[in-house]
Amino acid sequence: MASSGRPAPGTPGIPLREESVLSVELLADHLETPSLDDRTYRVIRLSNRLEALLVHDPTTDKASAAMDVNVGSFSDEDDMPGMAHAVEHLLFMGNKKYPVENAYGQYLSANSGSSNAYTAATSTNYHFEVSAKPTNDEEPSATNPSPLLGALDRFAQFFVQPLFLANTLDRELQAVDSENKKNLQSDQWRFHQLEKSLANPKHPYCHFSTGNLETLKTIPESRGINVRDKFIEFYEKHYSANRMKLCVLGREPLDVLQSWVTEYFSEIPNKDLEPNRWVDELPITKEHLGIQCFAKPVMDSRELNLTFPFLDQDLLFESTPSQYLSHLIGHEGPGSIMAYIKSKGWANGLTAGAWPVCPGSPGLFDCQVRLTEEGLKNYKEVVKVIFQYIGLLRDTEPQQWIFEEQKGMADVDFKFKQKTQSYRFTSKISAVMQRPLPREWLLSGSLLRKFDAKLIKDGLECLRPDNFRMTIVSRDVPGTWEKKEKWYGTEYTCQPIPAEFMEEIKQAIMGPTKNRIPSLHLPHKNQFIPTKLEVEKKDIKDTALAPRIIRNDQLVRTWYKKDDTFWVPKANFIVSCKNPLVYASAANTVKARLFTDLVRDALEEYSYDAELAGLQYTVSLDSRGLFIEVSGYNDKLAVLLEQVLITMRDLEICEDRFSIIKERLTRAYRNWELQAPWTQIGDYISWLITEHDHVVEELEAELPDITAEDVRRFRKELLSQMHMEVYVHGNLYKEDALKLTDMIESTLKPRILPRAQWPIQRSLIFPPGSNYVWKKELKDPANVNHCIEYWLYVGDKADRIVRAQTMLLEQILQEPSFDQLRTKQQLGYIVFSGVRAGPTTYGFRFIIQSEKTAPYLETRIEAFLESMVQHIAEMSDADFESNKRSLIVKRLEKPKYLDQETSRHWNQIHSEYYDFESAQQDAVHIKKLTRADVQEFFKKYMDPSSSHRAKLAVYCEAQAKSDVSTKQITELVKTLGLDSTASAQAATDLQARLSAAGHDETKEIEGLTEYLLHELKVAENKIEAAKEAWKKLHAQRGDANGVVKDAEPPSSNETTPFLIEDVRSFKASLVASAGARPARDLSEYEELDSKL
Repeated sequence: MASSGRPAPGTPGIPLREESVLSVELLADHLETPSLDDRTYRVIRLSNRLEALLVHDPTTDKASAAMDVNVGSFSDEDDMPGMAHAVEHLLFMGNKKYPVENAYGQYLSANSGSSNAYTAATSTNYHFEVSAKPTNDEEPSATNPSPLLGALDRFAQFFVQPLFLANTLDRELQAVDSENKKNLQSDQWRFHQLEKSLANPKHPYCHFSTGNLETLKTIPESRGINVRDKFIEFYEKHYSANRMKLCVLGREPLDVLQSWVTEYFSEIPNKDLEPNRWVDELPITKEHLGIQCFAKPVMDSRELNLTFPFLDQDLLFESTPSQYLSHLIGHEGPGSIMAYIKSKGWANGLTAGAWPVCPGSPGLFDCQVRLTEEGLKNYKEVVKVIFQYIGLLRDTEPQQWIFEEQKGMADVDFKFKQKTQSYRFTSKISAVMQRPLPREWLLSGSLLRKFDAKLIKDGLECLRPDNFRMTIVSRDVPGTWEKKEKWYGTEYTCQPIPAEFMEEIKQAIMGPTKNRIPSLHLPHKNQFIPTKLEVEKKDIKDTALAPRIIRNDQLVRTWYKKDDTFWVPKANFIVSCKNPLVYASAANTVKARLFTDLVRDALEEYSYDAELAGLQYTVSLDSRGLFIEVSGYNDKLAVLLEQVLITMRDLEICEDRFSIIKERLTRAYRNWELQAPWTQIGDYISWLITEHDHVVEELEAELPDITAEDVRRFRKELLSQMHMEVYVHGNLYKEDALKLTDMIESTLKPRILPRAQWPIQRSLIFPPGSNYVWKKELKDPANVNHCIEYWLYVGDKADRIVRAQTMLLEQILQEPSFDQLRTKQQLGYIVFSGVRAGPTTYGFRFIIQSEKTAPYLETRIEAFLESMVQHIAEMSDADFESNKRSLIVKRLEKPKYLDQETSRHWNQIHSEYYDFESAQQDAVHIKKLTRADVQEFFKKYMDPSSSHRAKLAVYCEAQAKSDVSTKQITELVKTLGLDSTASAQAATDLQARLSAAGHDETKEIEGLTEYLLHELKVAENKIEAAKEAWKKLHAQRGDANGVVKDAEPPSSNETTPFLIEDVRSFKASLVASAGARPARDLSEYEELDSKL
């Protein structure tokens, strides 16, 4: 670790230089940094008390800035949840200096950039990245600025004079509403909100953070509130320069960055607001403890969660006592809770750890167990095992060697920390700046510095029977649920933990040692901790673009590259074991998946120490067979690899573990179909555009009939014959790479798979003028979102002209498509467009997830594409060249860390194109393109009126037969005269109920009446009025948007859309492409001598 320089931690700010005493203070310029960090840093405070970290990175491709504002959802007014989130959205929509709502996005897009933001509990974080070099490609300076200058100017105006444009207000509130609807069926969001809703109503932890249209518009407006004024009031009340932390990273010298930051960000008003702290109330009080809550999930999952109010660790950053406790309670090695409950067949996983709620309030410590079926039946025993282990920790003095082991690994990880993407760095560090860390420790704040046994005991004292509550997640227990959570509709039942069970828990933690489970004990010393961390660093003029082939025979081809860029003591070892058996049938794919799951299950206890020591592995499937990867610190990499290979070879498949793994996979397949539609749709496109592939439904159908004996037999076949393609990259020599390759061969001892039998991947070629539609009804009955992936076939993936033109169109269309389809038309929160490649073909796609139906979404996509004909034709030469330049910068962006370079190389190896210079070649071909080239390409392949265009649209359709809009629900709720709380709940419930009625007016009215009468207990005269209001809305529905569930797909080129009903016949009607061919003869990469 680099030593800390002056001023020492805690030193007050000192003037930077005499002439700028009034404008800038220097807070720190000697930060603790990783050993290989070539950046320089400076922390300053402007005259308006805004604090900024300036970062000069001489090699970065992307400049970036992030602003973290110390206000979030905890500052929402109780009767208007989502205010902070809405303000986050609205700040993007224009300001006094740049009033055009998408000026910021356009500027970033034209300069290889992008932006995002998020609202957390106590902060709102805005960030962007942009090209780090000027358009002349020279080094940036004050007189030759990079696009960072213009981006900072536009970015600062968010916080100087935002306009809260009235004409954007409804659209952005719709975007917030869509974002909320995206999360309604997510168990992660649902259970987190349930935990909060069952907390102290006087503490803002209970808030509904996202907000929706009802909370942010309908209900406030029904009370006569001008919501725009309310958002401006929130901004004026909470946004102040002294609550803001800015991080700016660029290639410019620090003095230049400082002058820009001073110029643009000193204008932000300082209201001298106090830092947000919540000290008057506890998030969880005594009355919220000692309870057990049974919650019903959307997914088929089983979990046990214990939550303990914990210490406020805000000022305990030198020792962080929770890390010691979470390390031991969450351990998975011998002697651990997990090892024991897994041996009993009760659990599939365990995590433990503390997290902060907010400054001034105690944090929470969670222990979460993923239960098996038997574990659910025995959840009380699992709870007692956890408390027995806590009792063991109480009886044992905190062990300094355990802390030193943790501290040592944290030191090593920091010393060899590599760069990340610029925007990730600035976003994260700007948030870290809100913590009360010495400014010299902004990069190293996660290091452990002091062993404090007393604080560990204080933390342990929080983990006691009278200071926890418990949640059991299951679809089956107890079988009936008494309540619904207000915001997400999660069904749950809450009750005090039975006295008898609580007494058993107390006995578990306090009982005599002789009654404790003998196999529970502290972990042994970690043998995987790396000790050889040397790196032979050399001066390299030009880093190698491609790895070399160091072994190439009938059994193995080994690719190797000694790291010449990052100089960290790490390596990645990857092998693809090619075998046509895996994908010969869906049943074989399932057997192979079960085998890999069983291998990982068997290695869980052994590999946990390796994971703690920065060494990971995976055994899974890739598109050509088995996939093995071991990565991390290279010192003990061979030790872990050997054990992985031995386990694969010698695995004993026991019936009890097989049953658990099979049941887990059964749920995984079912749960996959309950995911958000946009996460499913890509797999269906891949299936339809690829010659051989299987979808989840096919795999799920095979699983019930597969036995442990089937997998035993299949394992032997799978490992008996293969061709292996290996890549070794990092801090290893050629002889090391060859030894690792030999280890696979000598351990698995496979026979040679003849080259003629190596799997070939092919995409399907879509003929000119083809127009296909495939529909899938989604499995989740409560999901209200439809989804479309609209895919246009454009040609051969290896054709450099096709690639260049498609990528340039992605660059040109990306910002206007987002602006039109999401921002202005508000089709949904999930909207994106761009290149979509198959194994051997290239295409262009749009994905939209929306409450509106897929045929309607397709009409909007086609209308957008039609408008782009003129957009491209009228684009100025300067804008066209700017888009080319922006794309070239993106393509030539260098990898930031070892794993990123490994991934790039492996993608080329595994694709079998071996096109290691693809980025450079793409840049060359993009540079040559003219606007006429792009216009011709667009008109041929993407213009909806083109007779040559080939299209496939996949519709994932919600089961809800009607498109009951938020607006319609809002109008209905207004007739009921409910208070704000009841209105919000009614809107949520009625959206789902009426959407599920399937356009059947009688069912809709029956459902409405039942709900209003029995659940809301609304007066009968109001029910009649509501029924009449709904009948009018029902009569109008569909006409407003032209949204009809079973509408015909649109066609602008006079072709009739062909509905795919038999996928085999569809695929049989198409021609398969050629397989991938190497971009260069592989002999050019060979380096087969034995020299290092």
